[in-house]
Amino acid sequence: MIHNFSLSIVILAACLGLKAKAQQTNQIQQMAPGVTRVTLGETDKFSPYNILQEKPKLAAMSQLPAPGVTVDPKAIRIELTPRGAVVHIPLDDKEELYGFGLQMNSFRQRGLRRRPIVNDNPLNDLGYTHAPTTFYLSNKGYGIFINTSRYTTFYTGTHKQVKGNAAVNTAGGNGKAQSVEDLYKNTGSQSGEVIVDIPGAKGGDVFIFNGPTLKNALQRYNLFAGGGALPAMWGLGIQYRMKADSKQQDVYNMANYFRDNHIPCDVFGLEPQWQTAAYSCSYVWSPEHFPAPQELIDKMQAQGIHLNLWEHAYTSPKSPIYASLASSAGDYKVWNGLVPDFAGPTAPQIFGDYHKKTFVDHGIASFKMDECDNSNIAMGDQTWAFPEMSQFPSGIDGEQMHQQFGTLYFQTMYNIYKKANKRSYFNIRSLNGFASSYPVSLYSDTYVHKEYIRMISNAGFSGLLWSPEVRESASITELCRRTQTAILSSQTVFNSWYLKSPPWLQYDRAKNNRGELLPDAKEAEAHIRTLLNFRMSFIPYLYSAFAKYNQEGVPPFRALVVDYPEDKNTYDVWDEYMIGDNVLAAPLADSASTRKVYLPKGNWYDYNTNKMYAGGQSYEIATGLDQIPIFIKEGTILPIAKPVEFISPATTFDMTCYVYGENVNPARLFEDDGITFNFENNNFSLLDLEWQNNKGKVVQKGQYKSRLYNIKAWVKI
Repeated sequence: MIHNFSLSIVILAACLGLKAKAQQTNQIQQMAPGVTRVTLGETDKFSPYNILQEKPKLAAMSQLPAPGVTVDPKAIRIELTPRGAVVHIPLDDKEELYGFGLQMNSFRQRGLRRRPIVNDNPLNDLGYTHAPTTFYLSNKGYGIFINTSRYTTFYTGTHKQVKGNAAVNTAGGNGKAQSVEDLYKNTGSQSGEVIVDIPGAKGGDVFIFNGPTLKNALQRYNLFAGGGALPAMWGLGIQYRMKADSKQQDVYNMANYFRDNHIPCDVFGLEPQWQTAAYSCSYVWSPEHFPAPQELIDKMQAQGIHLNLWEHAYTSPKSPIYASLASSAGDYKVWNGLVPDFAGPTAPQIFGDYHKKTFVDHGIASFKMDECDNSNIAMGDQTWAFPEMSQFPSGIDGEQMHQQFGTLYFQTMYNIYKKANKRSYFNIRSLNGFASSYPVSLYSDTYVHKEYIRMISNAGFSGLLWSPEVRESASITELCRRTQTAILSSQTVFNSWYLKSPPWLQYDRAKNNRGELLPDAKEAEAHIRTLLNFRMSFIPYLYSAFAKYNQEGVPPFRALVVDYPEDKNTYDVWDEYMIGDNVLAAPLADSASTRKVYLPKGNWYDYNTNKMYAGGQSYEIATGLDQIPIFIKEGTILPIAKPVEFISPATTFDMTCYVYGENVNPARLFEDDGITFNFENNNFSLLDLEWQNNKGKVVQKGQYKSRLYNIKAWVKI
């Protein structure tokens, strides 16, 4: 009896404790201008916010329009249950939602169940993605970030909690159904809240980014994360990745081919066999394939080519750092390699120091960081990644490490370059939230062209950059369409890791590797050269858009709804996007010769024909294989450079400014050295372009003394 009585007391105390916890009130904290944090319970140690290295750009945030209170923090309800935490966020009937990271298969997110879990397989549009972020935006003018690294599910207006009130009508269905078809109809409307399920969490942690517009909310998110990325200028040129089994002489031969044929290229990427072991990685040059790596680096630099090395973080027993990493790694291996605990202090130091001394100090310009996006969780036989029950010395578990592995891995590598005052531009397979400031573009083994275009628009909702790289194609037409998409993205990459020759010489993989080039290979090469030359001509405009991203948080690539949230016609337009403030891109997918293009309000000019189109309408547009599928907003000064084959510290762009229509607005170009972080200490200049009295005017202001741009001519369209 005494034992039972004691047990009853314990149970009663536990129940009272749970009741007391349930009665806790949310803690509300102002984090930055327009940014409010709402918490209840215990926040996670390894959350995206705690992992964030960069400081918010508070001064820039304070320059945005007054945020108002689009979402009342007191209206957010957090429940703590034995299962974990549940967050309830209000949702108006007319709101549209966007975001959740690099989504492949969907654009408008309302009415869906979203599970932004790191993976390369979209799996029936559940939300799995290379770059999952627990961040979404509303066209009402706010953003919500759930600060967790756990596997989280969002119910975006799909359910309504009853909470003991049976009178609450949450059911769909049709009470007057007279047929089987009627019975299966769901006539219920979507609910007025977003519900977020965070299993295992001991608390809820919500960041509200109030606009007042969708674009302002997105700016606040990016600025809070440290401002947008500003890559090295050479990184905005062309990247070509060599076949995986290439040897040193093959690289020399390919470099000569590019230069002899005047095909622009700034970066060569070396794939796995530059190492003595790749699955797992040794991070040691292969003496068979690359017997003289320093000679290779020096010769490439002499030809204006930066070297990028492929690797992943699973460390082979053959690696010189294997033994020193052993006590700073997870308790499960991948491909018999250690999984470094990048969440702790020791592994980043060991891994980073080795890469600095072995590669960065010797002139390696960047890295392609692969295999950090988990094994394919859609397939039962894909079991190579570390399991979720993994434990790491830092205390992070396998689930949270999967979500943050790409981000932590990138920080380790990026910090090497930042400490050396060298800017770069990386490739990576996975990132998480608050990654806006990282000069790195995501890529994928998937290859559906329409998905690639959609991912450009979706990346802009989450502070991410996406590279729709080009590999093989079914025809020259498709190859040109894919190239057009690539040159109108954050990073132009031809990934020939399984192609002996460039794809424009033979788009068919088997024939390419047999050495059977196209009969009209030179004609195809000419098409590609024209497109790549446009990319090089476009770099000053693009680089300035990245600078605005860095300083003001405006993504250089973004969906139309970001700029035109009042236009309902933009709500579902995922295959068009803005580049900077004045250029609308409308890529053609696969082998299409025409497409329908919706143009928002105002007048727009076809870049290829200079024909003007009235906005607020859709048009059927034809675009040639070596034309550029973009439209220029009326009132724009568009600076276009004479193309160069590569960008060096001595490069000066000769520019022609094209003036479109009437009521011309000033344009601004960003000038700095393009290769250091000195711009963070105000060592940059702004070149203002103005059109007055039918004449162009140039005004330079700032501390950077050299001239990056030479304005040679003005052309009125």
